[in-house]
Amino acid sequence: MVPVIRTLQHARPECRITWIIGQREAALVDDLPGIEFIHFDKQGGLRSYRTLVRGLRDRRFDILLHMQNSWRANSLSLALRAETRIGFSRRDTRDAQWVFTNRKIPPLGRVHVMESFFSFLKEIGIDETFLEWNLPIPPDALAKARQWIPDGVPTLVVSPCATPRFRNFRDWSASHYAAVCRYASDRHGLRIVITGGATPRESRYSQMIRAHTPQAIDLTGKTNLKDLLALLSRAWALLCPDSGPAHLGTAVGVPVIGLFASTNPERARPYWSGSWCVNRYPDAIEHFLRKHVEEVPWGTRVRHPGAMELVTVQDVIEKIDQLMVAPVQPGITRMSGGREPQHSSIPKNPC
Repeated sequence: MVPVIRTLQHARPECRITWIIGQREAALVDDLPGIEFIHFDKQGGLRSYRTLVRGLRDRRFDILLHMQNSWRANSLSLALRAETRIGFSRRDTRDAQWVFTNRKIPPLGRVHVMESFFSFLKEIGIDETFLEWNLPIPPDALAKARQWIPDGVPTLVVSPCATPRFRNFRDWSASHYAAVCRYASDRHGLRIVITGGATPRESRYSQMIRAHTPQAIDLTGKTNLKDLLALLSRAWALLCPDSGPAHLGTAVGVPVIGLFASTNPERARPYWSGSWCVNRYPDAIEHFLRKHVEEVPWGTRVRHPGAMELVTVQDVIEKIDQLMVAPVQPGITRMSGGREPQHSSIPKNPC
């Protein structure tokens, strides 16, 4: 979403922007300049809705960009008085979002999620694409990142777990991560840093990896979102499944070795790292759904516990080997010292 907001600010500097955002997500982006943030507590139930309604009862907006398909977002939109309410086309909506809008973007087809967001700007007459993130990183987070990844030490950051929603089908096996980390350390001399949340599942993953790579630095449960952003800004590469950290890697210009089988990387990959993602999604569609990838609706997920096992250790090792000798890719800014990527205005679909 951040490049979409940056583009709006660049094209319409006179526009006042209000972003309604969850509290956890706000911790990452609510220091972006020129934006009014309204925090919403997703766990607060009716109390959160009442607070939002009270805070907005005297407000009127020219345009609502209703950019999330969910019943929660639909409910929140009822608190917003806006003459123009733009949403997805009826073909692309879920949870009856089309009922809550009075203007639709054109049907999307098979595009990346970020490109679907840019379609909202096209609907209001903004055709340019300003691919800039430049998320602020606090000095204390940068100082910690320099301790974890000193200057001149090539480091592979591993974020092995996706956020669970009911049952998670995006996680690769801990033993496979352990084998890859051992190879990266022994063959290429890469420092290994493990990250993740403070859940028992993520702790088990880090323990398995450290059992095979004892020198790995374990930061599981020890970083907040800004710390993670700073850490990634100093990394050589990030290894992870389809998850939030993959897109943080994009935001700071680090190559992301993304592991995809349950979800489609053409729709949800880390934007600049298509060349580095392992794509077993077509194999999973064929093996578990008995169809060709072109035959299933865009966004179909393979919810089968064996899907990610189609990604092999050799697949990932090959990506690491290729990345070791590759020139810098378009859109990727290799950084040291925690510097943020510079502004770029680069055509979409770079990969």
